[in-house]
Amino acid sequence: MQATIWHNPRCSKSREALAILHEAGAEVEVVEYLKTPPSAGELARLLDRAGLSAGQVLRTSEPGAKALRGADDATVLAAMVADPILIERPLVETEKGVRLGRPPEAVREIL
Repeated sequence: MQATIWHNPRCSKSREALAILHEAGAEVEVVEYLKTPPSAGELARLLDRAGLSAGQVLRTSEPGAKALRGADDATVLAAMVADPILIERPLVETEKGVRLGRPPEAVREIL
């Protein structure tokens, strides 16, 4: 099975999700999204596959998120592309779908 994880190695939840993928025997492409952020189109595609809005994957604990309270999804998406730290992590994609790994066990749904 192939899987892609948009990963932040400093995040414990992201590391846990990556471990679940490895334990399941997945061939994992690791994308450190802070170094290689997704384009607006790619992020929109991922969110669509996950059935999530941009607001649902906004990392609200980040200082830059406060200014986005009440913003529409297009504005939030543009802000996340400009400053990828605003993207909640990890996002995991397999042929079965996309899940936000919060909690990390959620990625099991697409294995």
